[in-house]
Amino acid sequence: MRTINLLLLAVCGLLIFSYSCNSRTVEKQKDEKTTSVTPRNTQITPANAYNDLFLDTSDVANFITKQKLDDTLANRIRSFYNARNYQYAWFDSQGLNEQAYGFRSLYDYSVDTSESNKSLEYRLNAMMTGDSDSAASPRDANIVKTELQLTQRLINYYLNIGPDKTVEGLEHAVPAMKAEILKKAEAVLDDKNKDGLNNTYSALVKALKQYTDIAKKGGWDTITVEKKKRYKKGDSTALIGWVKKRLQITGELADKDTTIVFNDGLENAVRLFEGTHGHTPKGIITDTLLREMNMPAIQLVERMLINLERMRWAPPTPEGRLILVNIPEFALHVWNGKNKEFDMPVVVGKEGKSTTMFSGKLNQIVFSPYWNLPNSIVREEVLPAMSRNGNYLSEKNMEVVGERNGLPVIRQLPGKDNPLGKVKFLFPNSFNIYFHDTNQKYLFEKDQRAFSHGCIRLGDPVRLANYLLADNSNWTSERIDSAMNSGKEKYVKIKDPVPVLITYYTVWVDEGGILQFREDIYDHDAYTARKLFTDPR
Repeated sequence: MRTINLLLLAVCGLLIFSYSCNSRTVEKQKDEKTTSVTPRNTQITPANAYNDLFLDTSDVANFITKQKLDDTLANRIRSFYNARNYQYAWFDSQGLNEQAYGFRSLYDYSVDTSESNKSLEYRLNAMMTGDSDSAASPRDANIVKTELQLTQRLINYYLNIGPDKTVEGLEHAVPAMKAEILKKAEAVLDDKNKDGLNNTYSALVKALKQYTDIAKKGGWDTITVEKKKRYKKGDSTALIGWVKKRLQITGELADKDTTIVFNDGLENAVRLFEGTHGHTPKGIITDTLLREMNMPAIQLVERMLINLERMRWAPPTPEGRLILVNIPEFALHVWNGKNKEFDMPVVVGKEGKSTTMFSGKLNQIVFSPYWNLPNSIVREEVLPAMSRNGNYLSEKNMEVVGERNGLPVIRQLPGKDNPLGKVKFLFPNSFNIYFHDTNQKYLFEKDQRAFSHGCIRLGDPVRLANYLLADNSNWTSERIDSAMNSGKEKYVKIKDPVPVLITYYTVWVDEGGILQFREDIYDHDAYTARKLFTDPR
């Protein structure tokens, strides 16, 4: 019995020793992951780099010394830029890139109250809103400092996720090198970490597999397009057969019919294609629709990869309410957890140089609002009109309420001519963008709705106001209607502010599992494609 006890003690001692050694080994491996430095990737050159600006190695060294960074953080910064061959991560020659905008929405910078963080936020605001020169010079000390501070912020973000994931994900967080479209697609499909990202990303990866397979097989034949020619149910021509074959490849047409007759099955398939490409479904083949069908499969793969890159920077979906606007979709969606409450059409800005993704929290409703005219509109539109017509302000129900930087501060009073309509919704953000009603309701009848100066006009603002104030017994639907028509500005705070996410997705999978495509209205896709891919366009 004593021998057995001694044997058990020996085994237990061996196990404890083994566990202790293994624990030290694991800790050592984790420590090595956070302190080892990746060798410099000299294969990256100005010709094949994602961004067109490069840092001097001394910039990184001086930053580490000045900030007195510990070894873990210092080595992660060295490693990050070695992997990029000291290519900028957050800037190109045009200014802050998409990743910079995306990361700002992903990172909760409000938790850091340091002066360094406040200074960084001030500079980012100026760069993102046009208050400072948007172009970037690689030797500009302000640009260098902002670049390295953003990288430090990214490293802290990854370290909070877990040191074991730091090296694996961090050095590939921002694209560094151009690649062929299909090779990039294969890399995304083979990525072991792809399922750990958000649901929007995972859903589009599944669609990427289908279209990558189609592209590898050569895609589809180009259909001859005749300008202003239209085909509807009952028509019969050889082109109809080609359209059927095209829609069979991507799944809109399920049957194998390839006859040249425009039948019920094709009409339904065309309606589906129209709907998934942002058109009102009419079941009619037009030259516009044929041009969209003719877009090569490899270009659709390219567009998916560009949107997947954006989706990687999307913030986590909140458990409660969320208001999401997708600019190319011209739509607002209200969610509560996994349940969609409702949708509504929106009108977006005519142009949005930097609008790819940002977030805020809707915390106030303003009934019968004044419209405070932006400086650009005062300078470019109102002052010339005032010089031509001395009664311009009174005729437009406007008034001067002050002066700023040599320009009059002008607002338009509440009323039928006020472009904000009867209500606006505030969610503080760097871009001074908000939701509002409009006195131009006819714009919602159009499929393409990029008309505003930058803010987002709502198709049904009354519904949103009632939804946001549903838990406030003081604000009945009757009182809301009265406030909207009172002609007196009234601010109402939202009891529980609602997160707002503005996105720029031109390809995504909706909640029904349907792949959606929209026009690249601000040319963000085209610009990013030239940076990401070696394939000629």
